[in-house]
Amino acid sequence: MDGSGSLDLHWLAPHPALRPAIKAAQASLESDAAKSFADLRLLAGHRLDFLTTMQVDRLADAAFRAAPAMWPEIRLAMLGASSMEHLRAPIRVAGARRGLQITPFIGGFGRFRQELIQPDSQLHAFKPDVLLLSLRTADVIERLPLGTTSEQVDAAVAAGVQSLVDLWRIARTEIRAAVIQQTFLNTDYPVFGNFDGAVAASSHSITDRLNRALRDAAAIESVMLLDVALWSAVQGLTPWYDPVRWHHAKQLIAPSAAVFYGDLIGRLLAAMRGLSAKCLVLDLDNTLWGGVIGDDGLNGIVLGQGSGAGEAFIAFQAYAKLLSQRGVILAVCSKNTHEIAEAVFLDHPDMVLKREDIAAFVANWNDKPSNLREIARTLNIGIDSLVFFDDNPAEREIVRQILPEVAVPEVPEDAAHFVSCLAEAGYFEAIAFTEEDRARAGQYRANSERSQVMQSGTDTGAFLTSLDMKMTVAPFTTVDLPRITQLANKSNQFNLTTRRYTHDQMAAFAASATVVTLSFRLVDKFGDNGLIGVLIALPDAADSQVLRIDTWLMSCRVLGRQVEAETINQLYRIARDRGFTTLVADYIPTSKNGLVRDIYARMGFTHIAGDAGSATQWSLPVADFQPTETAIAVDAQFQLQAAE
Repeated sequence: MDGSGSLDLHWLAPHPALRPAIKAAQASLESDAAKSFADLRLLAGHRLDFLTTMQVDRLADAAFRAAPAMWPEIRLAMLGASSMEHLRAPIRVAGARRGLQITPFIGGFGRFRQELIQPDSQLHAFKPDVLLLSLRTADVIERLPLGTTSEQVDAAVAAGVQSLVDLWRIARTEIRAAVIQQTFLNTDYPVFGNFDGAVAASSHSITDRLNRALRDAAAIESVMLLDVALWSAVQGLTPWYDPVRWHHAKQLIAPSAAVFYGDLIGRLLAAMRGLSAKCLVLDLDNTLWGGVIGDDGLNGIVLGQGSGAGEAFIAFQAYAKLLSQRGVILAVCSKNTHEIAEAVFLDHPDMVLKREDIAAFVANWNDKPSNLREIARTLNIGIDSLVFFDDNPAEREIVRQILPEVAVPEVPEDAAHFVSCLAEAGYFEAIAFTEEDRARAGQYRANSERSQVMQSGTDTGAFLTSLDMKMTVAPFTTVDLPRITQLANKSNQFNLTTRRYTHDQMAAFAASATVVTLSFRLVDKFGDNGLIGVLIALPDAADSQVLRIDTWLMSCRVLGRQVEAETINQLYRIARDRGFTTLVADYIPTSKNGLVRDIYARMGFTHIAGDAGSATQWSLPVADFQPTETAIAVDAQFQLQAAE
């Protein structure tokens, strides 16, 4: 937050010359679409206030029109009982910051129910991918007398939440849109002073109960939350809500919060598309502890109870550890002697982070961009999955210049602000929290161990055999649907068609008697990789003997371990047993999935349509296919189901 009370994007670096940069980007729009894409993302990635956001939005509008194919579009419908026009530009720029074209539709004031219910409304004609409901408590619960009992308040809250659930279900079934529900701001002043929260029917009590019930319902219904109540509690209500703006312009979200609000929506939509970062890469000296370990020694660094700075570093480590527990991979990138740096994790009694928390530990005297590339390679993730947190401004700038794909926050000078910097930046935005997420950090650590063994000179075939891999293949289950939906919506690299489906659509596939749904789990001697693959195949509409692969995606952390071949083996067996004569598959190229461009050719399919650089189609006669021998033992649970 800046001194004016506005919520600025403090984790982003300010631009040294914004206006000339905007003019230069405008000049390149018509002549070089690729450069205009890079220019806009770079500009949007700097710290912008409300006015400069408007300027960059005009550039974004032109860039979207000049090269629409370069900007994946998400159509966002915003419904509510407040004015939202001033949020349009911040949302679009937040999308551009992430390489997305967010196209907003703002419904009529207070007409959110009518827009949803009436099939001939402008909302239905817009065909949104995502629907955002931005409401006030008064829009779902009528004002209750202060003498209303706690039980009566709970009943009113339950009815209000159910009315929202009904709207969510209409949005998903009638419009086929994912839903974001905004939580409710506490905008009223206390009537009872400090006793206000103890009165069931006070405005604050009702809104608090409503938000709690809303969060529970959203989790059950797989609805995303835009939790403005949480952020206003952390940052204060003043920048979020301005009574003057509300009474004169009916703006529920004040302009002082507009840029941050837009970024919250941008990160939610990016998370839905699998664009959240995966790995936090940490510097060491003056980042995880105070001082330089090589100079000050184990006993000389500042870390631990007894000093404000030492406790601040502990708090930051504790936050990083919580990120690890929710599935963020932790890595170290430090200019240090490896043994000296590692000794702090092993021997310092006040270290919250331990060596086993770090999936990739790189401490040497090489330049940091090279080491970041090595970390991404070791973890088998994209370089754009990294967030690099370093106290040194020179190192940050080098990484920004050489690796613009890496997110590099502006680290505050005082370690006491490290946590707020990382938390408010939202690089690791999540829209779900599954068992797979809980296990992910350990899975990547185990994968790093596999890579080290493989690089030690072991023969590839012998190495794969030594892994003692066991794969479970099963139809989609209710238990796995949240993870399957999450994987389908966030996988970008090993994803042949990048089709996105909601939880309800996945459930419909699972319930269909004709659709083939397969989920893949892999365990080896290093540990459980969890659910690592999803495949959906449908009988062809024109030829009932053809089985068409609609979706095939896989976690990149199991690449090179014969999982791809075994997936096709299992699909072939199902196709054969069900009487299909041909497998047909599409490859739809994106900016992310180039690594699977030739996967069908390698699996024995024949190219039948499409040119290089465009969508291609592939075919495989079932009778001609010979399954590939792999080192994977398979438990094919679908075989029992087929036999029934």
